[in-house]
Amino acid sequence: MNKQWFKVIAGVLSLAIVLVACGSAKEEKKSAGEGQQKEELPMVELVWNFPLSAIPQDLDSVQEAVNKITKEKINATVKLKAHTFADYNQKMNTVVASGESYDIAWTANWNWDYLQNQSKGAFLELDDLLNSYAPDLLKSMPEFVWDAAKIQGKIYGIPNYQTVTKREGFIIQKRFADKYNLDVNSIKKFEDIEPFLKQIKESESADIVPFLNDKYGRFNIMPQSLGLEAITANNIIGVDLKNPETPINLYETEQYKHYLDTMRDWYTKGYVNENAATLKNKNDIIQTGNAAVQFHNVLKPGGEIEAKAANGGNDVIYVPLTEPYASTGTVITTMQAINKNSKNAERAMMFINLLNTDKELYNTISFGVEGKHYTKVSDNVIQVNKDAGYAPNAGWVFGNTFNGYLVEGMDPAVLEETKKANESATKSPLMGFKFDSTPVMAEIANLATVIDQYLPALETGTWDPNEKLKEFQDKLKQAGTDKVMAELAKQIEAWKQTK
Repeated sequence: MNKQWFKVIAGVLSLAIVLVACGSAKEEKKSAGEGQQKEELPMVELVWNFPLSAIPQDLDSVQEAVNKITKEKINATVKLKAHTFADYNQKMNTVVASGESYDIAWTANWNWDYLQNQSKGAFLELDDLLNSYAPDLLKSMPEFVWDAAKIQGKIYGIPNYQTVTKREGFIIQKRFADKYNLDVNSIKKFEDIEPFLKQIKESESADIVPFLNDKYGRFNIMPQSLGLEAITANNIIGVDLKNPETPINLYETEQYKHYLDTMRDWYTKGYVNENAATLKNKNDIIQTGNAAVQFHNVLKPGGEIEAKAANGGNDVIYVPLTEPYASTGTVITTMQAINKNSKNAERAMMFINLLNTDKELYNTISFGVEGKHYTKVSDNVIQVNKDAGYAPNAGWVFGNTFNGYLVEGMDPAVLEETKKANESATKSPLMGFKFDSTPVMAEIANLATVIDQYLPALETGTWDPNEKLKEFQDKLKQAGTDKVMAELAKQIEAWKQTK
C-alpha cells in the first residue's frame, strides 16, 4: 500500500516538474519574443538617412548618446546621416541609384516622395514586421493614420505621429505686429496681409523681407484656404472641394491666377525678396530673423515656440486662415521607411519602434544630451542651449512628438490640444486615397520639367502672369495634363467602389 502511494506521489511530482519546466520554457520564449533580449541578438549597425534645416555641428556626440541607448535595448548602433531639406531629394536619389547601403530613410509626400519611391521598389513592406516587432507602435496611432499610410492595402512607411492636420495661415514676427498695431482679426484671406507688408517695406531697413518666398512658391501650401486639394505630385492635378470627385488642373483655376496676380503685385512693390525665384533654402533667411511674414500650412498648437527658434530667437504669432483639416497628404508628410535591400530589417523595425515608444531615445535624438544641449527645468520641461551645436528643432522628423519634452515657454496643454485637433479635424472626402502615378510616369516626368522651367519665376512674382501664364498652361497640356486627369478620375472611381 505504501509503495503504491509512493508511486502515485512520485508520479504527481514528476508531472508537476514537467509542467513547471514547460511553463518556464514558454515564458522564456515569450519574453524573448516580446522584449527581443539583446543577448540573443548579434550586434549590427543601422544606417539612418534624414533631413534637417541644417546639419548640426555636434551630431557625433548625439549619435554616441543614441547608441548607448540602442546597444542596451536592441544591441544595435545607428549611424545618423543628416542632410539638408534642400539637398535631401537629390541625395537620396543618388543613394538609391548607386546601391549605397542604408537601412532606414525619412520620406514624405513633399520631399523624396513616398509614393514614387515605393512604386520604384525602394521600400520594404512593413505589415509583418510591425505585427512582430512593434505592436505597441501599431496601437499608438488612430486607424485613419495607418489607412493614410497604406499603398494598395499595405504599409511601406511609418508616420511620425504629430499633428496630422494642416492649418494654413501666416507666421508673423511679433515685434513687427506690435510695432504697427496689426489687427489679426482683420486678416481673413491671403491678400488681407498687404497693408501690413506695405508698412514694413516703407518703415524697416532694407534687410527685412516683408514677405518671404522661395523658388517653390506658396500656392502649393495654400490649397485649402482656396477651396482646393492637391492630389498628384507637383500640385498639378487636384480637386475643388465643392466637387471632390472630378479632377481639375489646379494651374488653370481662377484661384491660381489670383495668387499669381497678387504675388506679382507684391514683388513689383518690393514686398517679396528679390532672389525668391532662385532661393533654394528659405531657412537661410529665416534663421537670420529677417523674415517679417511667412505663409505656412502647419500652424500647429504650440508651434510658435519652434518657430521662434527657427526665426533667430524672435517671438512670432500665428494668424490662421483655416480650421484644422486632415487628408492623406497631411498624414504622410513625415515618415520612416525601411530599405527593401536592408540586411537588418527586423532590427530597423525595432529601432523605429523605439523611436516612437521610448521617450529617452526620442528626446535624445530630438534635443541632444542633457546638460550639454539642453537643461531640464522640470521633469518634462527643458531649456534648449541653441549655441551648443545641436538644436535641430525638428522632432517631427524623428518619431512620435507626443513623447517629447516641452520646451520652456510652451503651453503644457499643447499636447492635448494637438490630439484633440487630430481627432476632431475635418477629414478630406478623399481620405485614404492615393494616386498611383505608374500608368502616367512619362507624363508626370514631362510635367515636372515644365514646372521646373516656369513655376519659380511665376509663383514668386518675378514674371508677369499676363505674359507667361498662358504659355505655362499650354506647355502643361502638351506634357500630358489631360491624360493624368483621366487616369486620376479612373482611380478615384475605382477607390470609391471599395469604400
